[in-house]
Amino acid sequence: MTTIIFSHPWQGSFNRAILDGVEKKLREEGRSFQVIDLVKDGFNPTMMATDLALYNRGETADPIVAKYGEMLQGSDELIIIFPIWWGMMPAIFKGFLDKVLLKGVAYNYSDKGAMLPAFDISRTLLVTTSQGPTPLYRHFIEDSLISFVLNSVGITGVTWLNCEKTTHGPHENREAFLKNIIAKV
Repeated sequence: MTTIIFSHPWQGSFNRAILDGVEKKLREEGRSFQVIDLVKDGFNPTMMATDLALYNRGETADPIVAKYGEMLQGSDELIIIFPIWWGMMPAIFKGFLDKVLLKGVAYNYSDKGAMLPAFDISRTLLVTTSQGPTPLYRHFIEDSLISFVLNSVGITGVTWLNCEKTTHGPHENREAFLKNIIAKV
């Protein structure tokens, strides 16, 4: 099952056009997929004291967090779409990572205390958009998000593609990027 995680609030955004294009291709190919639209779902990314108390036990009181965890557990492919704002992911996606990557859902510990990934997602397409040039974000995306977070919970085989100059660049730039993304899906 392919799971798409989408993190953009504006329905008229280029990120939405990417999501629409990805969904269209998956439908045309008859591939099973599900979408986690964090904004549309009304996901609350804030980790509160009550969330944290349960988190340490690998539990949640939020039904949508539990649903997202189940969706990821049933996935073998992941497509993540978000804009890069202020050099990072939107807060709603960071909150998703904070709240959904629970012990017992995303990872476990060995008898010696080593972290063991619980997901078996071997193909991941990470799609970002930015105004600035891609090299500005390499450390954050490749070293932190991909290596430290995603890979550590079993989300592997990550291909990262970023569209530069999304807001103020030429339309042809966005068109070429969208075609490239669709070809990679």
